[in-house]
Amino acid sequence: MRRLLLASLGVAVVVAAGCTRTAEPPITHVPSVADSAEQVMAQFSSILTHRGVERGTMTADTAFVFDDQTRFDFRNIHVNFSDSTGAHNGTMRADSGRYNMRTEVLEGWGNVVITTTNGERLETPQLRYNQATNLVSSDTSFVLTQGSRVQRGIGFTTDPGLNRIQILRKASGSGVISSFPDH
Repeated sequence: MRRLLLASLGVAVVVAAGCTRTAEPPITHVPSVADSAEQVMAQFSSILTHRGVERGTMTADTAFVFDDQTRFDFRNIHVNFSDSTGAHNGTMRADSGRYNMRTEVLEGWGNVVITTTNGERLETPQLRYNQATNLVSSDTSFVLTQGSRVQRGIGFTTDPGLNRIQILRKASGSGVISSFPDH
């Protein structure tokens, strides 16, 4: 009886071990933007110009090139903006970006921050820089910090130096607002 019990127990252990589920093999290839890119460049750098006037310099960790070298997708993009005299007036950084050479429009996504040379800071999840008009715009939320003054809203248009900003909706803010003399 004891042998029968041990034999039954041994068969049960073998059957249970055979019923264990094995893991599925891991997926080894997930399509990425690099699969369809014409070129992939590391440590990308370029000068932004419009009609011979330098508007800034652009660098990125990685650039993916598409559409006969007219559209670029970037990872970890950084732009140094220049005014019409060539003087540096601000920077932009974003997690990713896209530049279209035909339209001269640069878009940034993910933790986009513009910082001016005098320390003003604009933060937004997404923005567009139109090189031809030298304007930055967005239709999403933003926070603009100018010293002790903070402005918020949804959507804006401004220059890269953040000198004049037009807030499109839900404008709010805090801080000291200076008075303007009557002329």
